[in-house]
Amino acid sequence: MTLIQEKKAETWDNLPQMFFDQASRFTDRPFLWKKHEGLYVPISWHETKERVLSLSRGLIYQGVAPGDRVILASENRPAWMISELAILSIGAIAVPTYTTNTEDDYRHILHNSGAKGGIVSTTNLYKKLVPPASEAPDFRFLICMEAPEPQFISDVQVISQNNVLESGAKIDKDILSITNQWQRIDTACIIYTSGTGGAPKGVVLSHGAILHNCAGARDALEELGLGHEIFLSFLPLSHSYEHMAGQFFPISIGAEVYYAEGIETLSKNMLEARPTIMTAVPRLYESMHQRITNGLDKAGVLKKALFFKTLKLGNKKQKLGKLGFMDCATNFLLDRLVRNSVRKRFGGRLKALVSGGAPLNPEIGFFFTSLGLRILQGYGQTESAPLISVNRPNKIKMNTVGPPVLATEVRIADDGEILVRGELVMQGYWRNQAATSEVLVNGWLHTGDVGHLDEDGYLVITDRKKDIIVNSGGDNIAPQKIEGFLCLQPEIDQAMVYGDKHPHLVSVIVPNESWLAGWVENNQKNGCLTDLVDDPDFYKALNAVVDRVNAKLSNIEKIRRFVIAKEAFTINNKLMTPTMKVRRHMVVKHYGEKLERLYNKPTKGHKRNKKEG
Repeated sequence: MTLIQEKKAETWDNLPQMFFDQASRFTDRPFLWKKHEGLYVPISWHETKERVLSLSRGLIYQGVAPGDRVILASENRPAWMISELAILSIGAIAVPTYTTNTEDDYRHILHNSGAKGGIVSTTNLYKKLVPPASEAPDFRFLICMEAPEPQFISDVQVISQNNVLESGAKIDKDILSITNQWQRIDTACIIYTSGTGGAPKGVVLSHGAILHNCAGARDALEELGLGHEIFLSFLPLSHSYEHMAGQFFPISIGAEVYYAEGIETLSKNMLEARPTIMTAVPRLYESMHQRITNGLDKAGVLKKALFFKTLKLGNKKQKLGKLGFMDCATNFLLDRLVRNSVRKRFGGRLKALVSGGAPLNPEIGFFFTSLGLRILQGYGQTESAPLISVNRPNKIKMNTVGPPVLATEVRIADDGEILVRGELVMQGYWRNQAATSEVLVNGWLHTGDVGHLDEDGYLVITDRKKDIIVNSGGDNIAPQKIEGFLCLQPEIDQAMVYGDKHPHLVSVIVPNESWLAGWVENNQKNGCLTDLVDDPDFYKALNAVVDRVNAKLSNIEKIRRFVIAKEAFTINNKLMTPTMKVRRHMVVKHYGEKLERLYNKPTKGHKRNKKEG
């Protein structure tokens, strides 16, 4: 076998070219892993390449031409990567979409993108897609990874993927030669924003933007000693973070990718895949933190004491950089007794957990790092493909998002806004020049985030420019910091702070489900959350938690009153995006009237002596 020299992302012209080069290099080595009859089975690099080539020809047979948009709607699985690489190989543009989208969401994306066709995974998804697809003037076909139901009648041509592969065999095209035509400046995909502030916008990303991210990620993680890496993909591939970090970055370094069956089986899949690198959003780490701390209530006295001693020494080492002789010896013992046990729950060979997609509370970062799991917080946006900065393994500063990645310029505007320039920056918003002109000025991406660079050039994010609350006294208040403190409490699962143009802050609070169940039992109450939102005893219990948080906050940051939410913020009720970020405008729409009523009640200092909400 001829040894093909390793290349780096900065040397490739386009994304499928990168994949085909790596497939020629690694040939029969396992690449993509999926569950089959309860066990993970691999697909080799060579087999993946053959499937990409076959589907590429099948798409040409369907009339897909360079520049045409093709949507993708699927759970994380090998067929997603194969489908996207096939789309890109022939110069078409991929439009990733969330499986949690509603018909209206798909309708907006299909009409806005002008997609010519789509590739969908399951029967349920194609049933959801067909009605809006029938209304879209440019839409021609829908390819199903799983066999479509023959009785399903539609104006849209619905085809099984197997039939597309068979038709592709009739096309005599050299896909590798076609692929080599595309340049870094050519458009690769249109990724729609998750809609935290309104209707999703289509972010147009070039091949070069994603390749730039891959090069930056590799450069940042080299200190881990990158070798034969294993990834576990579970965040939606329709999100720019997983799209790059869980798909194209693994290709760029020749890694293997396991696909998780779902968020509910993540712990089990971690033990099976034993990943070396994992990417996740802060919401997952917060959930894990709560599960671990809640589990301690059932632990024995000795186990609990060892756990808290491990946390204490781990925190001390992170903040001081070293430990004294006795502490060092104790810490060594706790590494064997406690940290090894924690690491085994994550598969036992993790080099790093990478956090992105939203701000990570530093206390959560310190918590996991103290338990022997290195967390690297990064920062980015869909508009930057998405990676802008990330902490380096040998110098982690938990209150920052690390230094800018390779070949990326960052500067801070006079009003504190973070500006970014480089190949990573989007080409614009699809068919939305007005929105594009607002955020792209003279080559600089205006991120809408506020922050500063510290003495080491590490980026510190303070808040979203649009989320900053300006109270009636003219004070600027960052709500995410306060929400972070609230959600660290074992009694609180989610929170949103409110108070723009008002004299003080109020909040919507979602109680933690496990704590709620225990409180109901201990206080001999009946019913679920919806029955307790007006219960004065329940409000008093949460009021004590808010007072505990307020003790750590400045006077203008204190929560004076709050509303108890009747249900958790979820994707289904549209109060959370598919990437687990709170949709503030939707929460305000849902609870705004109750929040406003809180300001009509008299206050005495910051005390709340009666139930509110």
